[in-house]
Amino acid sequence: MRVIAGTARSLPLKSVEGLETRPTTDRIKETLFNILQKDIVGSRFLDLFSGSGAIGIEALSRGARQAVMIEYSKKCVSCIKENLAFTHLSDKAIVMEQDVIAALSRIPSKEVFDIIFMDAPYRQGYDKEVLQVLRDAPFIDPYTIIIIEEAINTDFSYIEEDSGFRITKIKKYKTNKHVFLNAVL
Repeated sequence: MRVIAGTARSLPLKSVEGLETRPTTDRIKETLFNILQKDIVGSRFLDLFSGSGAIGIEALSRGARQAVMIEYSKKCVSCIKENLAFTHLSDKAIVMEQDVIAALSRIPSKEVFDIIFMDAPYRQGYDKEVLQVLRDAPFIDPYTIIIIEEAINTDFSYIEEDSGFRITKIKKYKTNKHVFLNAVL
């Protein structure tokens, strides 16, 4: 696993050993950031269920002005901090070692996030819980891009109901997908 582009390009990143995380592959990460390329520079990026921090670090390397990374696991938080130090991006990151739902009410600033990326454990329903919290969050607006990474067969029909969000794009891969949303405020 490595940083694909930007100021930390080609630097290798550590990941947590075992089944605790499943890092987004370099190929999928590159595709995601190719989709987001015009939105990254100068953005404020929120990385939920951060794992190794690879997605938030990629955003910072490509020009995001700040990344807030939320992760519950102590081992993962330690890995994120090591990766940030190694890539010299620590000064642009805030790492919160907390449960994601609890952390969302403690975000250090109410300034709007431009991009929110969520890569929760697949098929656990965390996406629904997080979206319920985000629906009323002061740090999103209709222009905030929300991306959920989930298993390819995950049903997102609940979003079309009265969720407060609308799907703008779905990008499918071999075993998973990225679902892009905007808030309907």
